[in-house]
Formats: sequence, C-alpha cells, structure tokens
Amino acid sequence: MYSLLLCFSILAGFVSNESPQLTIRIENIETLEGDIRIGVFNTSDKFLTQGSTFKNYKIAVKNAVETIIIDDLPKGEYAFLLYHDKNADGKMNRNFLGIPKEPFGFSNNVKPQFAKPTFEECMFFLKEDLVLQVKLGFFK
Repeated sequence: MYSLLLCFSILAGFVSNESPQLTIRIENIETLEGDIRIGVFNTSDKFLTQGSTFKNYKIAVKNAVETIIIDDLPKGEYAFLLYHDKNADGKMNRNFLGIPKEPFGFSNNVKPQFAKPTFEECMFFLKEDLVLQVKLGFFK
C-alpha cells in the first residue's frame, strides 16, 4: 500500500499545472465603492466586443489597491479589459459620445489615446503563474 501511495505522489508531481494562477493588481482606485469588473478575451477577432468575453470576474472595491487571483484559465493567450463600476450597475457608463465615464484599464497596462487598443497590444501568454499590474484611468 505504501508503494502505491508513493508512486501516486511521484506521478502527481510530474503532472503540469493546466491552470496557472493569474494575479491582477489594480491600482489608482479613487472611490471606495462599487465593483471592479474584468472581461477576459482569448481571441483577437472578438476583442472588446460586448458579450464576447471568454470569462468574466467581479470583485467588490474596498481599498485603493485591489488584487484578484484567477486560477481557472487554461494555459494560452489572453487579453483583458477591466473597469471600476462605481455605481455597481453592471455596465460601463459612457457619455453621449460613447466615451467611458468610469475608470478602466487593459492588460499590459496599455493606455489608449484616441482609439481602443488591439488584442495584440494587450495580449499576454499565460503559461505559468503570472502577476500583472493595471493602473485605472481614462482616455487621454
């Protein structure tokens, strides 16, 4: 019986982690209310298209810096958008021109100036545990 347990333990050590841990540290949260909402995309053709996220996450805002640990993404290429849903209404509020009125951020801390960023600009490869920092802001 001991030999069987030993063999199982050794084999379990050689199995690769199919879902590495992604830690996102969100900085520059100015208002301690509402939620941070994160949309993860895994293809470039639907990046930033509403309703086309691969996974969605939400955390309540309690501090000026929040951290979320995601451990259910398989290895692969991803990009994400996150925003501070200050009024917790479940949507990114926009002005009459369609410009977000709530602070947002992208993976790789991409800062768009006059247009939405591309998947390629925001893309990262998740193959092992990874920590990314994002600073919330607005269009410049």
